[in-house]
Amino acid sequence: MFEAVFFDFGGVIVSSPFEAFNEYELANGLPTDFIRRVNSVNTDTNAWALLERNEISPEEFDRIFADESHQLGHRVPGSVVLALIYGTERPEMVAALDVLKEEGFVLACLTNNVIANRHSDERASAVAPILRRFDHVIESSKVGVRKPERRFYEIACKRAGVAPTSCVFLDDLGINLKTAKQMGMATIKVTSGPQALAELAALLNLPQLITLAN
Repeated sequence: MFEAVFFDFGGVIVSSPFEAFNEYELANGLPTDFIRRVNSVNTDTNAWALLERNEISPEEFDRIFADESHQLGHRVPGSVVLALIYGTERPEMVAALDVLKEEGFVLACLTNNVIANRHSDERASAVAPILRRFDHVIESSKVGVRKPERRFYEIACKRAGVAPTSCVFLDDLGINLKTAKQMGMATIKVTSGPQALAELAALLNLPQLITLAN
């Protein structure tokens, strides 16, 4: 039934940047989830959206995000946010990629990311071995559209050579899964590695995926 498995990166293959956001907020006396709240205002045109579509530079993002956050009560430089967005590897999820590859599934990484900055340059070498496991990597900063825009998923399916109905898509954000589901993909909202692998194992009838999380 399924030919391909599409994965988000941050929050799925590696830990969510939201954890780092919350740690920063706690250390700096900000309300919990404040940074996420800034990103939830004007979601198609705010600083984060513009950066992920490569329409502004990291330097412009630094200033615009600071202004947006200031309007909501607390000034946070965008450079601070960029330094917090890279999570830590989830070994069970990386191992799952190897299992799926052996089983013949087409693997694609669908990620909203940002153009190179000093933090992403430092991180690139660390995640390169993970990204090489994917047959295709679709990056918002390179294709000029982002999740949850329908065009982003259309590009992913075209590159992978599959129909949406033959794909499973894993993401930690419901808003990103909504468009994929409307297009016919099977979707899994990721809250943890073990939970995601259990649901994926059931969909694909691959019980060996569950053992990876133990």
